[in-house]
Amino acid sequence: MDRRSFLRTSALASVGGVALRGWSQPVLEALLRSAPNSDRVLVVVQLFGGNDGLNTVIPLDQYGMLSLLRANILIPENQALPLQGTNGATALHPAMTGFKELWDNGKLGIVQSVGYPDPNFSHFRSTDIWETASSGLQVLSDGWLGRYLDTAYPGYPSGYPNGSNPDPIAIRVGGAITAGLQAHGVAMATAVNNTSNVQNLTGGVFMDPAMPGCSGDKLDFIRNIQRQTELYGTVIQAAANASGCAHSPLYPSGLQPGATLANSLKIVAGLICGGLRTRIYWVSDTGFDTHAQQAVAGDPAQGVHANLLKGISDAIQAFQQDITQMGVSDRVLGMTFSEFGRRIKSNNSRGTDHGAAAPMFLFGDRVIPGMLGTNPQIDPNTDGQTNVPMQYDFRSVYSSVLQQWLCLDQAGAAQVLMGEHPVLPIIEQQDCSPVLATGDDLLQIGPNPFVASTTITYTCVLDGTVSLQVFNSLGQLVAKPVEQQLTAGTYQLDLDLGPMPAGVYYCRLQNGPNQVVRNMVKVK
Repeated sequence: MDRRSFLRTSALASVGGVALRGWSQPVLEALLRSAPNSDRVLVVVQLFGGNDGLNTVIPLDQYGMLSLLRANILIPENQALPLQGTNGATALHPAMTGFKELWDNGKLGIVQSVGYPDPNFSHFRSTDIWETASSGLQVLSDGWLGRYLDTAYPGYPSGYPNGSNPDPIAIRVGGAITAGLQAHGVAMATAVNNTSNVQNLTGGVFMDPAMPGCSGDKLDFIRNIQRQTELYGTVIQAAANASGCAHSPLYPSGLQPGATLANSLKIVAGLICGGLRTRIYWVSDTGFDTHAQQAVAGDPAQGVHANLLKGISDAIQAFQQDITQMGVSDRVLGMTFSEFGRRIKSNNSRGTDHGAAAPMFLFGDRVIPGMLGTNPQIDPNTDGQTNVPMQYDFRSVYSSVLQQWLCLDQAGAAQVLMGEHPVLPIIEQQDCSPVLATGDDLLQIGPNPFVASTTITYTCVLDGTVSLQVFNSLGQLVAKPVEQQLTAGTYQLDLDLGPMPAGVYYCRLQNGPNQVVRNMVKVK
């Protein structure tokens, strides 16, 4: 049994290390230059269960259709929080006053309808896909941030901590280290499980040297991990005890919604303020699997989902105020994700079932404020199986974070994500970021509705790869008429869906950061 196989079965290994393999030298050199010399921090907020995006970011311009499809849970229009700059078309759930303040202050970005082709509606599988950045056809054990850390900190855990890297390279606060922060089956992070006591790590333990023999190297390795945990515990405790880190009074506490997440984020803010040079923090909240009683009967603005949204909104608002008053907010970027969204049509239990695409939030001083993408278009033929169509692949968000925030070049991000994905205009331009092009309405379809075929007119803004994909109402990829390198210009093609059943389809154009989704209706 090799060291990695041993670690997969060892409950003692809370911090893992991997050898570099499979990485080209130029990409590796770029990764190594980017990571240790930057003090930018990424905070990942995971929402377990699959958040209902349509009651989180409410498309007011689709309110009439939504009132027919989800009347038992739809937020009253006069209670929703309209978002400035959307021409009255988009609003937040009324419980999300914290996010509304962040939006008004230019500290919040929304990416609409984020998902992946052929969505999987299993919590476990879809969570794996999001955490590992799998195509959905691959089953991976390495996480996207685990792979990034694996290359940015060579040889880890051997020789860590050291003078250049005295602190944990990543910290999971309030939960187990799952696939997202693993590489080759072992953890690339330190876990702080007790959010009421950040200092609850192993104390100093004297360790005899390992005896030679068939298992001596395994024992030696575990003792190395234990030594790391103790040393990291010392620096974490020192950062937690640092003076001058007064916290925001806005954090939820006690039995208030969001108190658990708030405790985790409060720890993160304190460790950043205390001088810890950890690059990545991962926190989470749970309870978003709202199949039933999502809202109170007769008062949809109240209930389980309202409390969940109030909790994440208040906790993140407090965290942002915290790092601002600590003077470190320009160094911190946050992002939320959930394993999937919910169906457009609600069920008879005042809930919503597993769906496909949903909005993602980015928060911090360096986000490009506003909404990327358009509100989902709700078709009159929507039924209980119809999903919100994907506009943006979640791996494009990851690619943007890797390139625009963690300063990887295009090749480095492609190696981490095992394929190229365009960056999106979601983070302020930094010296290490590529220049982005912008586009307007780049995709037209006509006739629409159509019987068997229709004509698609699409514009390539940037010389490079252009992709046209067609999805059915379940989010399944049914056609890929274009996937090629094109020069800038306008193109047409005839799309024949004659063999396909009648119903609602979605056409998605992708050209660099320019991504557009349009409804198509095939009739008999």
